[in-house]
Amino acid sequence: MTRILFRNARLLAPADGTLVAGTSVLVEGDRIREVSTRPIPAGDATVVDCGGRTLMPGLIDCHVHVFLSEVSLRALEVVPLTLMTARAVPALRAMLDRGFTTVRDAGGADWGIREAVATGLLPGPRLFVAGPAIGQTGGHSDSRRRTDRGGTAPCANALAFTHAIADGVAGVRRAVRERLRQGADHVKIMASGGVASPHDPLESLQYTPAEIRAAVEEAAAFGRYVCAHAYAAQAVARAVECGVRSIEHGNLIDAPTAELMADRGAFLVPTLVAYDAIERFGAEFGLGPANLEKNRRVLEAGRRSLELARAAGVRMAYGSDLLGQLQPDQSRELRLRAEVLPAREVLHSATAVGAELLGRPGELGVVAPGALADLLVVDGNPLEDLGRLEAQGAHLSVILQGGRFHKNRLTAA
Repeated sequence: MTRILFRNARLLAPADGTLVAGTSVLVEGDRIREVSTRPIPAGDATVVDCGGRTLMPGLIDCHVHVFLSEVSLRALEVVPLTLMTARAVPALRAMLDRGFTTVRDAGGADWGIREAVATGLLPGPRLFVAGPAIGQTGGHSDSRRRTDRGGTAPCANALAFTHAIADGVAGVRRAVRERLRQGADHVKIMASGGVASPHDPLESLQYTPAEIRAAVEEAAAFGRYVCAHAYAAQAVARAVECGVRSIEHGNLIDAPTAELMADRGAFLVPTLVAYDAIERFGAEFGLGPANLEKNRRVLEAGRRSLELARAAGVRMAYGSDLLGQLQPDQSRELRLRAEVLPAREVLHSATAVGAELLGRPGELGVVAPGALADLLVVDGNPLEDLGRLEAQGAHLSVILQGGRFHKNRLTAA
């Protein structure tokens, strides 16, 4: 069994914002065996001297889209599944290069790409997948043009492959069961309008309470959960009341809705960087005026949603939701959140809170005995400068995922 000993590190615990100098961490196989401020006997371990650098858990992004390789989703109609998958390969590697050792795909990625990463065929973050996101006719998952009368076969169309339509309680139950049959870790539904979809208003309420409850019941019966795309307070509240575990975006929530989320134990996954990036580059990559206007509305409301959620005590996980050419901005979400929240809370959201949402507390997002050995060695102190986690991983001396080096530029003895 491979053994790696990190020594002379400053251990960062995002949960309380402490930095403990002189820490050693012993890794055996894919797990952390021991964490101590006393010397740990190295034996036959590979020794990595951190030189006083910061050692912290790998980052967790709870809202990515591995297969959505175009900012203007309509462009995916002419992308075959072979090209869709090929484009995902560098995107996955780049996420890991940035220090994201685990990501949750919020619609599109399937068990096949998850298996390719898990078995080492492709370098990338540990993947939790939903398969195609599910929405109603005319909703955020309905990618058809208004001139289209029927469905589109998903076998040679990346857009059709990553989205699905299901209507009525029976239809939703069947669609959720199909996702679960295909190995989904969670189920994604659309509960309101969206920025990227051209025909539905942001405030539109999508899926009836009965349909949402059907999705939640089926997921729970399989030991899974439902996450819901939702912006407006009414859409968020309805989803949470029906048992949805995770609200994606939530930019237009109000104080009562935030309090409801906290009371029900629902998570919020804000994705401020998506709107920031679309504001800067959306027109260049093909988004039309209607999409850009909707984007401005949620961009203006985004920071306020963080304040409301924090005041209510809502657990917030880290999300980016960047499409295609905008994905290099993944780490910029840290900076945007830090305009509202303390750096410690931002890092906590991108580690331990994400692990809670994924149902893996104590195993992901922490540096502790028994946890998976997902570790970053950072040049500098992210608590003082979150920019140390930007620049496409330039300030990361070590990226260890599951006990294996993805990157190591420190001397190993």
